[in-house]
Amino acid sequence: MKNLKNNFGKLKVSQSQKTKMVQNVFTEVTQKYDVMNDFMSFGTHHLWKKKIVELINIQSKDRIIDVGSGTGDIVNLINKNYSDVSTMSVDLNLEMLKKGKEKIIYNLNKTSWINCNAENLPFNENTFDHYIISFCLRNVTHIENVLFEALRVLKPGGGFYCLEFSKPQSKFVNEIYNIYKSKIIPLMGRYIAKNEKAYKYLEESITNFPNQNTLLLKLKKIGFDNTSVINLFNGIVSIHRGFKVL
Repeated sequence: MKNLKNNFGKLKVSQSQKTKMVQNVFTEVTQKYDVMNDFMSFGTHHLWKKKIVELINIQSKDRIIDVGSGTGDIVNLINKNYSDVSTMSVDLNLEMLKKGKEKIIYNLNKTSWINCNAENLPFNENTFDHYIISFCLRNVTHIENVLFEALRVLKPGGGFYCLEFSKPQSKFVNEIYNIYKSKIIPLMGRYIAKNEKAYKYLEESITNFPNQNTLLLKLKKIGFDNTSVINLFNGIVSIHRGFKVL
């Protein structure tokens, strides 16, 4: 049987190796994760996360799953603004999940934390009204598996929302951004997080991730309807949306 390979940054590794290596990266940077996000984005990641929450038509009693929840910024934001919903914080990395649980200060009794893989969610079909995945999709081993699981666990009419790094639309912005993510971000990792290797992987994972149109095609192929993409900061990050009709 052919040994399938996946990208881990610029390396080609086995599927099982990639999952383990990615989780090791996030375990190593957990304690500096929030600080690095603030430095790398100059604080703008809070605006991006606020934008994705604003796009979701959250209603009373909704059930919301946040996959790759990390340290829980989006769950905290939802809980702060919507008191009558239930949120599910899902992450494969236990250390990140623990960090997120420590940060939750709103609606603690309506939030659950689940340590599981986005490619194999332990939930029944038609469970959630909204599915969110933020700065996680580029780190998974099989993107299509994650998208299939998202469609499966959403209720009919439910929405999929993905916030992720993408490709700038302007050639000039893209050139500046390439220099920033390949040269500056690893230096920040070295001096702030004391882990240059982890943030070199970050740069490479962004570069290898499908662009806006390619990801849209993947969503349509999986079975999402009414798909669209919103570019933020010229496409440095983007929000992909899709809906489960049946």
